[in-house]
Amino acid sequence: MRRRASAIRAATWCFPSRRIFPKVLAPVPADVFPLDEEEAAIQRQMLIDSAYEGPSYRIVELFEPDGLRRSSTKSPMRSARAPIHWVVEVVGSGRPARSERSTRRAVNTAKAAWKAGKRRTYRPWIPEPGRWLQFDWGEGPRIAGRRTWLFCAWLSWSRFRVVIPVWDCTLGTLVACLDTTLRRIGGAPMYVLSDNAKTVTVEHIAGILVRHPQMVAAGRHYGCQVVSCVPYDPESKGGAEATVRIAKAALVPTDANLLAAYDTFAELADACLTWCDAVNSRRHRATGQIPASRLDVERTTLHVLPTEPLALALGEERLVGSDRTISFNSVRYSTPPGYTGAKVWCRVVGEELSITARTHSGDLSEIWRHQLSTPGLPQIIDAHYPDHPDGRSIHQPRLQPRSEAEIAFVGIGSGAGRWLKEAGPAGATRIRAKMARAVELATVLGNDKVDQALGLAATAGRFADEDLLSILGHIADSKPVGEVVRADEAHSVQNGTIGWQALGQ
Repeated sequence: MRRRASAIRAATWCFPSRRIFPKVLAPVPADVFPLDEEEAAIQRQMLIDSAYEGPSYRIVELFEPDGLRRSSTKSPMRSARAPIHWVVEVVGSGRPARSERSTRRAVNTAKAAWKAGKRRTYRPWIPEPGRWLQFDWGEGPRIAGRRTWLFCAWLSWSRFRVVIPVWDCTLGTLVACLDTTLRRIGGAPMYVLSDNAKTVTVEHIAGILVRHPQMVAAGRHYGCQVVSCVPYDPESKGGAEATVRIAKAALVPTDANLLAAYDTFAELADACLTWCDAVNSRRHRATGQIPASRLDVERTTLHVLPTEPLALALGEERLVGSDRTISFNSVRYSTPPGYTGAKVWCRVVGEELSITARTHSGDLSEIWRHQLSTPGLPQIIDAHYPDHPDGRSIHQPRLQPRSEAEIAFVGIGSGAGRWLKEAGPAGATRIRAKMARAVELATVLGNDKVDQALGLAATAGRFADEDLLSILGHIADSKPVGEVVRADEAHSVQNGTIGWQALGQ
């Protein structure tokens, strides 16, 4: 809460934990029994020594008695127009810093003195096979203006990495990513470590975390224990943090890496698979071995996975019908090709319906998202029916010659088949006789000319008895393009003057 500078006063000895006191303080023993200057200086030095234990610096707030800021004091924060003005004053000298450089140096020295005895130390962590799997989230590239996320997992002993692109970070998506990761590595480790996201940890009570019930159920289902690191301490899962960093550098287009933008989500998924295969097949610097080879060893220590995923978090189970649709809340939603008769899981994410299924590679992945609809308004996507480009239109019969005469006619060329498709619906008569005549003409004139004539007849809708001969005659009389005479300086269409020679004779 911001307060007026005239209403507060800061204790000058309370660094690093600064406290704000009212301007009118309660009586203290020094006010009842006044101290002389020497006794006050000794008491002040004792407070400073007890707080810092040695030479250091302190940050004080300088106020005039009327609460106004000193206009003569210079500071890099002067342009911020803050009601509190900070300066660094050398203990015992009473001389404040007057420039930005000296202030910066004094602050750095104070930080170094404070950190000298409070620096965090580490013990080398030696991972064991089959014990730890770390995961974290990273922001992915935008596809068609929509935000994506990268689920990054890291198996500690083998250094095996898994990166999965997703549309959101909800609980169902997290369980699907964990299922895919565990099936890629071939088992479940003893512990799965993450940060304190709401999908993992609901809240903290007196420093004790409260785990999400569905994550506890997921860990029990897969045979592992989901744990989280200390809040605001990403160093406790540095492997996952490093995976996020290098994955974003290699997969997210920026001005620095000059990567091309992804047009579809499938392109991003393929790029993630390619990147994972590359990093897992490369010799690791710390172990000197290939992570994929070490995974073969670590896989023997992992727990066996259940056959089915955890449906509690993935949503409601549905079966894809022969028309490639599912029914959810009395509304039909289409699915991509290749999932007819397969089980899928549906869950509502905001105003969208997420459909998750087991892909051909064995991964549990989101295959499509629909906008939620109401009964009577099905969500059917034309891209899900490539073999029906015009929807449920009138099906055109296929050309299937059976007799020798039919095979001989269709063998003339594509124009013959097109003529037959147009002549039948048009109600042409004596089609078989005309087909036999076309086969005879093809024997004499060649298949190319007759096929061209049949194609022109189909386009023009000419199916009479003599139409084919007429078109063939027209083709024969027409000169090829190369023999056409073009008008230039040597040829003229203007009439000559020879007709005027007899005039006047």
